[in-house]
Amino acid sequence: RFKSSTVKECIHAILKEKLANVQYIPEEMPQLTKSLSETIKDRLKEEGFDRYKMVVQVVIGEQRGEGVNMAARCFWDADTDSYAHDVFMNVSISCFI
Repeated sequence: RFKSSTVKECIHAILKEKLANVQYIPEEMPQLTKSLSETIKDRLKEEGFDRYKMVVQVVIGEQRGEGVNMAARCFWDADTDSYAHDVFMNVSISCFI
């Protein structure tokens, strides 16, 4: 069974490691989001979640004291499908997984 709490811990550890001192530089964000999504996917496979189909979405924004609203809709089987998410912030960026 998919353990979302274990996945969330893994995601949070990656974000903390990779983003702790990152400054928001717009030109660098496309590569950073791609790198983070690949790192998360690869680490979850290493942790034994390779039998699951995964979608990793990374959104990074600049910390400017502004609000953000995001929404997602999925068509899935509530008995077998699940998700994990995390939010990481430092003084310069907000990252939503």
